[in-house]
Amino acid sequence: MYQQMIFVNLATDDVAASRKFFTALGYSINPQFSTDDCSCVVISDTIIAMLLGKQRYADFTKKEIADSRKTSEVLICLSAESREKVDELVEKAVAAGGTANDDVQDQGFMYGRSFEDLDGHSWEVVWMDPAAVQG
Repeated sequence: MYQQMIFVNLATDDVAASRKFFTALGYSINPQFSTDDCSCVVISDTIIAMLLGKQRYADFTKKEIADSRKTSEVLICLSAESREKVDELVEKAVAAGGTANDDVQDQGFMYGRSFEDLDGHSWEVVWMDPAAVQG
């Protein structure tokens, strides 16, 4: 069966620093699709983050590139297998230079936290109780 993929393209001020940040979170880099001005971060088999230097990012759009430290251009949400994995990923992000959002969302069946990467992009990490999802 065909599995649709998502490629999230994000503008970054410093491709090398962003590459280091995301590898510190435990993600790998696909060298086949990475250059000095682009880093292909493999989040899962179906989720890829393309971290593009701003000049390279501009090759794909005629719009002004958002300053993600001042405006919200996207909220990226990743699932986690447990509450502990939510906390673990956010703690890794902070240790690697990211900023944690202090708001913890705990609704019992759903638990989430968020962080900003080095460029201010918002990443949410959420766990949902499988029993609650099923019905």
